[in-house]
Amino acid sequence: MAAICDGRVVIVTGAGRGIGRAHALAFAAAGAKVVVNDIGTALDGRGEATTGPAAEVAAAIRAAGGEAIANGNDVADWAGAERMVAAALDAFGRLDVVVNNAGFVRDRMFVSTSEEEWDAVVRVHLKGHFCVARHAAAHWRDRAKAGEKLDARIINTSSGAGLQGSIGQAAYSAAKAGIAALTLVQAAELRRYGVTANAIAPAARTRMTETVFAEMMAKPASGFDAMAPENVAPLVVWLGSTESHDVTGQVFEIAGGKLNVADGWRTGVGIDKGARFEPSELGPIVRDLLGKAPPPQKVYGS
Repeated sequence: MAAICDGRVVIVTGAGRGIGRAHALAFAAAGAKVVVNDIGTALDGRGEATTGPAAEVAAAIRAAGGEAIANGNDVADWAGAERMVAAALDAFGRLDVVVNNAGFVRDRMFVSTSEEEWDAVVRVHLKGHFCVARHAAAHWRDRAKAGEKLDARIINTSSGAGLQGSIGQAAYSAAKAGIAALTLVQAAELRRYGVTANAIAPAARTRMTETVFAEMMAKPASGFDAMAPENVAPLVVWLGSTESHDVTGQVFEIAGGKLNVADGWRTGVGIDKGARFEPSELGPIVRDLLGKAPPPQKVYGS
């Protein structure tokens, strides 16, 4: 029986370590050919770039009998992202799946966040998701217009911080919320070309989480390791397979053995006066609506 992703070509960004590494290895085990992308910098995105982590993962895939290449392009560099897509096409002749995973954190309370920290975090997460998927989508659109029937995938990485917010992570939360909304637009616009777009909001032990949430992320002495990054990969592999062709525009929260479909923003309880409101009358109206609406989930850390 063929593996679930047999013959599919997948780009996984930020695949040198943590969740991305687990994705790359799992896709290869499922029969995919993998472009292992990682710029190889420190947790906060600083330091000298190196393809070392990506090369190690690609070598592990090849040693296990799979096919993979390492790629060190910056996901948020427009030309670099284009080269990444070209590398997949040059090496394997096609591209079926983009898994946007790359990112870093520079945690800071909102009132202490610098412009440089804000720009850096938003750039790698939100712009990085845009650049890689944008070049892939242009390629897929051209193929579709040439008459090819596609079954392509974009799999984005949001976060619980992007869905509910997280104290001390204003830039990260804003970028991850933007990614969730970007996913909805991609799903709506690209379906006509045979491309689906979904996002995950994972919780797992990574360089980003094991210091901030040390107790929660600690590896248990025995039993199921719920925070192991390998727990996230099966969902991503399935979303990247042809079996998920009818699933698009969704955000999935996954942690350990728990899987939830995020409900997202939707129009809630309301009132239509049929005329312009006066400021003086809105107090009781707003409070009445809030009393009827379900309470929001708490911001992480509150």
